[in-house]
Amino acid sequence: MARTNAIRESFGDKLFLTVVYAFLSIILLAVLYPLIYILSSSFSSPQAVISGRVWLFPVDFSLAGYKAIFSNPQIMTGYGNSLLYTVFGVMINVCLTIMLAYPISKSTFYGRHIIMVLLVITMMFSGGLIPYYLTVKNLGILDTRWAMLLPGAMAVWQVIIARTFFQSSIPKELGEAAELDGCTDIGFLWRVVLPLSKPILAVLVLMYAVGHWNAYFEALIFLKSQGLFPLQIVLRNILILNSIDSSMMVDANKMAAMQGLRDLLKFSLIVVATVPILAIYPFVQKYFVQGILIGSLKG
Repeated sequence: MARTNAIRESFGDKLFLTVVYAFLSIILLAVLYPLIYILSSSFSSPQAVISGRVWLFPVDFSLAGYKAIFSNPQIMTGYGNSLLYTVFGVMINVCLTIMLAYPISKSTFYGRHIIMVLLVITMMFSGGLIPYYLTVKNLGILDTRWAMLLPGAMAVWQVIIARTFFQSSIPKELGEAAELDGCTDIGFLWRVVLPLSKPILAVLVLMYAVGHWNAYFEALIFLKSQGLFPLQIVLRNILILNSIDSSMMVDANKMAAMQGLRDLLKFSLIVVATVPILAIYPFVQKYFVQGILIGSLKG
């Protein structure tokens, strides 16, 4: 019979693991409880929220907050704007990132080191907010949708990750074989490189999507028309400025006072604002870890 030598843990190792697990459990509870509280509060009645009776599970189950949200045109317009900025912004971001990252990943591309140095410099130094604003203004895209799409059309960190992925995952021999078969550089990128780059594409999509969905500073300084505001601006006005459109109170005023509805809307809006990102993550999860690890191993 084959003997298996099991490694016996010492008392010190067991104590250390116990302390680590206890510490991680506390961190998990500290992170998880606010999420559960927000979700439970969003499904509770305004009276239960304002009286502080909600602490874990919904109290007096109610959809008043969600009804007020989806019946308000300003919030729905902001939601639609955020979706538009995210979808088209990610398309622009990914295309430009790939168009830059792939050429500088090729050892035969002349001047790629100079381009990398220039890119890294932009990560360390910035012109500041005023030149940033004046550039957008001089481009003539102030108070337009392009102000949310073009200024941040490409991120240097994502370019570096994508370039490293192409260098470490796409064999040079594959490109040489395709060139012998008469395949052009664009054809090789479209037919070979992109199908093999699902992990890094998932990483880029998720990173850029989260950035666009949560972006509010650009809208705060570049947009003036309320019809262009993303959802985060509306959420900011409710959470920070405590301002609620009087049209929200048409149906909900019968169930609670304005303060109760205001608090309920805060929790409901937080849930509604996080649903799209949570819905995207399961589809890219299996590629995300692989892509981010491969893309960050080599410089």
